[in-house]
Amino acid sequence: MNTSLAGAPAVPAPPETASPGRRWWVLGVASVAQFLAILDLFAVNIAFPALRDGFGGASLADVSWVLNAYTIVLAALLVPAGRIADDAGRRRVFLIGMALFGAASVACAAAPTLGLLIAARVVQAAAGALLIPTSLGLALPAFPRREHPTVMGIWTAVAAAGAGCGPVLGGLLLLAGWRWIFLINLPVTLAALALGRRLLTPDHPTTPERPDPTTPDGRERGAPERRPLDLQGAALLLATAGTLTALLTQGTGWGYPSVPTIFSAALLTVLVPLLAARLMRARDPIIDPALFRNRTFAIAVTGVWLYYLAFAAGLLSTTLYFTQVLHWSAVTAALALAPVPLACMTLSPFSGRVVARIGGRVSAVLGGLTLAVGAAWWATGIGAGYALGYLPGAILFGASTALLQPPLFGASTALPGDQISLGSAVLMTTRQIASALGVAVLTFVLGTRPLDADYRLGWTLMAAAGIAAAAACLAFRRD
Repeated sequence: MNTSLAGAPAVPAPPETASPGRRWWVLGVASVAQFLAILDLFAVNIAFPALRDGFGGASLADVSWVLNAYTIVLAALLVPAGRIADDAGRRRVFLIGMALFGAASVACAAAPTLGLLIAARVVQAAAGALLIPTSLGLALPAFPRREHPTVMGIWTAVAAAGAGCGPVLGGLLLLAGWRWIFLINLPVTLAALALGRRLLTPDHPTTPERPDPTTPDGRERGAPERRPLDLQGAALLLATAGTLTALLTQGTGWGYPSVPTIFSAALLTVLVPLLAARLMRARDPIIDPALFRNRTFAIAVTGVWLYYLAFAAGLLSTTLYFTQVLHWSAVTAALALAPVPLACMTLSPFSGRVVARIGGRVSAVLGGLTLAVGAAWWATGIGAGYALGYLPGAILFGASTALLQPPLFGASTALPGDQISLGSAVLMTTRQIASALGVAVLTFVLGTRPLDADYRLGWTLMAAAGIAAAAACLAFRRD
């Protein structure tokens, strides 16, 4: 099946840019970016009590912005950052993002006030937005297409490790003080910078001082065309994604209805049509609508959306159940969640073989169904104890990620080579906003004093979302 964009010529698979030994080092360096950005999204959760004490008994609402500022800015900037990486060069953007992430992490650790910590988290999120889509855009072209499922499996395992290790590592670092949650990033970023400068190959050729005069527009023959960033579209996208994510993450705290929620909802009714009109009419929009005419990519976006509605809510719901119903400590609850990332990390390295044997469509469908069974297990196993009522569902949740993520996130390679980072960014923005929506729906379902029946309803809804993701993936063609 031809997976090129409608109306565009078919683009061959990106050439292998690294030797067999070197390319695995490229994948390792690129994966560090994904790990750090995801780790810092989850590690801060468990530090909320320490942050409140460290800043003179600040309110929970104020401290929550340490997490929400990161979440909102990361979601809002992923797509513009992916576009910048495709246009300016992924290696250059990766190195800038890594340096900025390290500097922002030091600023977070040294912040004397809560306001400065939140400001540093905004910069850290901007750096993370540069790193996440760029990491995949660097790793995939370094491998032949037949190895892309394996690459995606490893990349998925690294992301799961970041999510799973976040609460656990954060809890352990709290023993030395909350500032170490950010300081731990510094040696990792320095090592990634050093290796990245040596290993990563520039993905855009350098324009010579004297362009080839035989080219009609004066550019070097074969050099990539420099497309100006659609600033108006980027501004509308930032405003729309930021407002939507803020409404989803803060809506419960603001209240329904309240002045902030009503204002945010009204603003979205203006921003969404303006953004849609800009994307349809701009000569070179920030997100080319033609991306979604690529059937493989459009189905991948749908599958990721439905899957992460359930997955993010599932992680939060079990954390709340352990801490609020079973009254476990935060560290104990974090350790109890470990089977989810452990199952994913164990199975993800084999996902390439699984996809090669059964095909991307079957793997993605099984991923959605596995998540649905895991959520249903929790819904029916309430009161049966950790080993019987929770553990099997947790293993299924982790296995579902290993099955579904590699083929769907790998769908960005169905796009032309100069849009891989942009496609990755769209998929990751979809993941972020769907996760925020899933958490918002779960918070509404559970209410202020949730009972077992409320958790059972939440897990039933997650099972339904998993089934819907599997149904969407039935049309996926990436075999």
